Amino acid sequence: MRFEGVIKSWNDDRGFGFIEPTQGGQEVFVHVKAFTRRSGRPQINQLVSFEVELGPQGKKRARNVEPVRTVRSASRVRRNATAPWGTATLFTIPAFLVLYLTVSVLWKPPPWVAAVYVTVSLFTFVAYAADKAAAERGGWRTPEGTLHALSLAGGWPGALLAQQFQRHKSTKAEFRSTFWGTVVVNVIVFLLLCSPAGRSWWAVL
Repeated sequence: MRFEGVIKSWNDDRGFGFIEPTQGGQEVFVHVKAFTRRSGRPQINQLVSFEVELGPQGKKRARNVEPVRTVRSASRVRRNATAPWGTATLFTIPAFLVLYLTVSVLWKPPPWVAAVYVTVSLFTFVAYAADKAAAERGGWRTPEGTLHALSLAGGWPGALLAQQFQRHKSTKAEFRSTFWGTVVVNVIVFLLLCSPAGRSWWAVL
């Protein structure tokens, strides 16, 4: 069975990279020897067709990789791979800072709330960096669910910075959609817990 995907990363010196399938899911490792002779040198963002096999360690890898040049397939990859939230990313963190300052004036949340956001964001940024490094060398990847859980716990500002500056997990529409869901839920919970009703609930506990 053949699949289609886009070459998202490629190390030409070492002769390997990763393909992002158009139907979603984990990126697939690909070695230069997996390309057919008519393929030419692999290029980042190149649309390819490939088969999947298990490597010596039981991990998935691509084989019989060929370039795809049809306009229809390229259009479908752009729809699946491009996330429509690039502009929002630039303003989300400043907007949240304004919201946090407003909440601080009105409801005076405890200092540890800000400490949680800073600490978890730093941890999340490091987690993204480690996952990107693992993807480039073909190592053990951090599950997407773990990255989303960190964002939900307050690390989403760090995740946004990692996506922006590390260029990791910044184009996969399915991942970004879930990520923005964690941002919305986190902000709503933050407002509820810091509100007078929420603080009264904490006092009862």
